Amino acid sequence: MLTIIGLLSTTFGVSVASALLPLISVELFVVGLVLKEPEIPWWVLALVIAAGQIGGKLLHYYAARGSIRLPGLVRREREAPKTRGRWRAWLESFRENCRNRPVWAGAVLLVSAVASLPPFAAVAFVAGWAKVPVTTFLLTGFVGRFARFGVLAAAPTAMTTWL
Repeated sequence: MLTIIGLLSTTFGVSVASALLPLISVELFVVGLVLKEPEIPWWVLALVIAAGQIGGKLLHYYAARGSIRLPGLVRREREAPKTRGRWRAWLESFRENCRNRPVWAGAVLLVSAVASLPPFAAVAFVAGWAKVPVTTFLLTGFVGRFARFGVLAAAPTAMTTWL
């Protein structure tokens, strides 16, 4: 039992770290863990990973809202924009869509949380910048991440049972 608790704690840590640093792959970690310890229920793994991922992405969200002050190394100096470029216009359009169409914003967050297209880290940052309600971000992100990692955690067991 202590081994499983230790593995779940490690899984939580890896999922938070992978949410903050895209170089860490929680997907590879989960597949390896499920192959090594198949007795851990898939839904427990999915809950732990979803909680860790949302915890990490919440830092991106709050940083974009300006609630968390980033270190000077990461922070850009504010300048008055000289022109309104295409990228800036798209972001402003996205922000307005999020405000005017909350169901659409939730759908974008959910699809990104499940499929990672567009990357969920980028969507989490833009959602914070667009001031999507934190409850919408948490709910859709958690459900999407649970679905994504639930399928991933159940896949190796399902494949070995099916074969």
